[in-house]
Parts: sequence; structure tokens; C-alpha cells
Amino acid sequence: MTENEIGKYLIDLSIQLHRKLGPGLLEIVYETILAYELNLRGIQVERQKPIAIKYNKIKFDEAFRIDLFLDGKVIVKIKSVEKLNYFHKKQVLTYLRLTECKLGYLLNFSEPLMKNGIVRIVNQLDEQGY
Repeated sequence: MTENEIGKYLIDLSIQLHRKLGPGLLEIVYETILAYELNLRGIQVERQKPIAIKYNKIKFDEAFRIDLFLDGKVIVKIKSVEKLNYFHKKQVLTYLRLTECKLGYLLNFSEPLMKNGIVRIVNQLDEQGY
């Protein structure tokens, strides 16, 4: 499955979940249910995946954690905040660069309409056919 195909599932499920539960719950609730629903559709999901990085001779075993890591290709950061800011988007882009992944999503479940809480972030992703 390509990054874009995984992304389509993620967006559809996020919108469905938001419609059923509404905005403003704890991030862990949305994370747990999304992981469950994505697994049902055959997408491998790793939750709170620790990522190691190296800087010169220093190794950080858990430099950061990915909320949801889908099929080893797509990074998902889940938020439940009043408003996303510049830092949230840059954080996902940094995660993409450090893992050499090409596609990430920032999902804010506190938006009244979920479509307004979805930010797609790319890192050298081939956009043909999308």
C-alpha cells in the first residue's frame, strides 16, 4: 500500500471517528481508536513508537515518539488543542526528515469540523497520481 493510499484511509477514519465522538476528548482516545480501526483494515500500526537518532557520536535512544506509525511509512501526530500552531507542523516535518519518511499527518480533533483539523505534510513525496 502506498503512502497516499494509507493517508486516504487515515483521513476517512479520522472524519468518521470525529463525527461519532465529537471534538475535545483526550488525544489517547483518538489514538487508540484510530489504531484499532486501521488495524482492522490491514494497516500495521505502531503506537508511541520511540525513534532513536544519532548526532556525531551521541546516540539518543528515544529522541522522540511517533503517536502512530503506519506500515512503517506514514507518521501521524494527534492533537486535541484549541488551535494548531507553526511548531506542531514543523515538529512533524522534523520527524519525517529524521526517519526519512515521506508523508505525515497532523490531526487536531478539537476542531468543530474535522476537515479543518487535518494537515498533510510531505517530505519529498512523489505526488503523481494523488
